[in-house]
Amino acid sequence: MGRFWILIFFSLFTFLSPSYGYDPMDPNGNITIKWDILQWSTGTYDARVSIINYQLYRHIEAPGWRLSWTWPEDEVIWDMWGALARDQGNCSRFKGKQLPYCCEKRPLIIDRGPGTPYNKQVANCCRDGLLTSMIQDPSKHGSAFQMNVGTASNNVSYATMPRNFSLGVPGYTCGDPFLVPPSRFSEEGGRRWTQALMTWNVSCSYSQFLASTAPTCCVSLSAFYNSTIVPCPQCSCGCQGIPGTKCAKPGESPLLLPQEDGQQQDLVRCSNHMCPIRVHWHVKTSYREYWRVKITITNLNLVKNYSAWNLVLLHPNLQSLTQVFSFNYGALNEHGSINDTGMFWGINHYNELLLQAGESGNVQTEMLLHKDAGIFTFRDGWAFPRKISFNGDQCVMPPPDQYPRLPNTASPPRQSLCFIFFFSLSVFVVL
Repeated sequence: MGRFWILIFFSLFTFLSPSYGYDPMDPNGNITIKWDILQWSTGTYDARVSIINYQLYRHIEAPGWRLSWTWPEDEVIWDMWGALARDQGNCSRFKGKQLPYCCEKRPLIIDRGPGTPYNKQVANCCRDGLLTSMIQDPSKHGSAFQMNVGTASNNVSYATMPRNFSLGVPGYTCGDPFLVPPSRFSEEGGRRWTQALMTWNVSCSYSQFLASTAPTCCVSLSAFYNSTIVPCPQCSCGCQGIPGTKCAKPGESPLLLPQEDGQQQDLVRCSNHMCPIRVHWHVKTSYREYWRVKITITNLNLVKNYSAWNLVLLHPNLQSLTQVFSFNYGALNEHGSINDTGMFWGINHYNELLLQAGESGNVQTEMLLHKDAGIFTFRDGWAFPRKISFNGDQCVMPPPDQYPRLPNTASPPRQSLCFIFFFSLSVFVVL
């Protein structure tokens, strides 16, 4: 019976873990696919599909989203604006000069780029599949396209939604469509409003465990009051010598071949931790009322640049953050008045791009924090972060017992200890 309850507790803990889809630092975050039916006529309807990132700090980077779904019947796409169907498919059942744009049972839709012809654009389209997070750039956290769909139904009341939606981005899982109140659209500068005939939503959640079976970043620590530099834990993201693990030693220039989708496979520098990203936290200086921290993010990936990167960290003294020198900063107030979580990201045209491994493959900043009376201390590792995430994935932290410690100046000299020992022994013999 006792083992049963232990198993239940472990299952609940695993289910609530951020690696399995729930993130306590962004509990309501998701990506929503909105399917609006705008017009309906005999045999066809116009649909507007929007992909909206409601996550505070996770974003979609290159190569971008690749949306797919399964049609419930024999639907086809006659035309599309703001996106592309990768394959036309088999349209042999249609006769005439004009064939459908896509006859695939499961079409794969990819976003267009900024140079799309004007007659193929719609509002909020053509962003190469990239979606920013809500905090970094709210104006670019959504994307949309429009299409004309051929269907056998002649009545919008009998419209049937596609199933099995997928964003085509590792780590994301999409649920079933559900009917919501029709979307409303503003016209004439907000003086007129129109609405969709019907609207469905599809919610997609992220799981770090599904995105990668191994972590993708680690943390190292140091402080001015201790000469020890605590490195990333051994084998944080992998181990050298394990079958399937590849890395490049200093001076090596291995041949890198692109994969089927045109993307190159990741390759990292050989290290004790084998992580593509290392975050270093250095307690730099202590003043009378303030203390200073330096953060360095190093890219050890030889083939990948990180655009629109971000760093989220948890520390109780963030509520008294005074100044950040080289990064943007935003507080994540997800727990009422408790302000212990913050997000850092690069400044446009300065360090928003983290280049691949090399001399320029790092970004860094310093920040100044006020010493809060009653809680501030350099003892017991309090000055180091409780949790760090890079691009939404949690990094591996060193164990707390390895954190740099304050010198133990209060310990008595060795000679005093010897004197106390022999004095005690002589008193015992006399008695």
